[in-house]
Amino acid sequence: MSHLRKSFDLSVYFVLGPENVGSLGFREVVKQSIAGGITFLQVRSKVVSAAELADLGRIAAEEIKLAGKENKIALVIDDRVDVAYDLRLNGVKIDGVHLGQSDVSVESARKILGEDAIIGLSARSKDLFEYIKNFKSGTVDYFGAGPLHATATKPDCGLVDGVVVERTLSEIKKLKELSPLPVVVGGGVKLQDLAGLKETKVDGFFVVSAIAGAASPFEAAKKLAEFWGK
Repeated sequence: MSHLRKSFDLSVYFVLGPENVGSLGFREVVKQSIAGGITFLQVRSKVVSAAELADLGRIAAEEIKLAGKENKIALVIDDRVDVAYDLRLNGVKIDGVHLGQSDVSVESARKILGEDAIIGLSARSKDLFEYIKNFKSGTVDYFGAGPLHATATKPDCGLVDGVVVERTLSEIKKLKELSPLPVVVGGGVKLQDLAGLKETKVDGFFVVSAIAGAASPFEAAKKLAEFWGK
């Protein structure tokens, strides 16, 4: 179903769940973020059921389709390979999944979702550079890395032996140089962080609250997208 595995754009990567959207509601934040210029959307929630997550995936796919961006904005489900598979089986354009180190294996996800699916993987926080350097590419399509800053939206991001290890720009630059795959970096990223991130040559940045927490998600996404595109 997906035609984006070879052409997805990580540059403005938005992660969103119903717990992040406030009074605007999930659909409205998705709609505004698409209009503002996001290039990649991950539906992520740790508080909803599988059925509810599937509904969120449908809503996101509907809004991407309504905007005419089915072949431009990749849509993935966080963690839940079963939800992504069920949606794809029922004709919803879900492009793939994003997995963490403790989720189902990337090999199993690939077998379940097929060769056209996008599979993203959160890079291991401990022994990060050795992990990246020795990673065998083929099954995974991109790495998510961070955090640039500790973040309340994902408090376990970068957790090593009970402590959150924030990544410096020099470490991120080294990570990009070593990685056999495209790299997207997040963790409390704000507009003022983008100039430094661009200099590291990473493929993009991911955000939650920088867009979802804004009074106007459209304006927030637009500013981020325009700055990164300079």
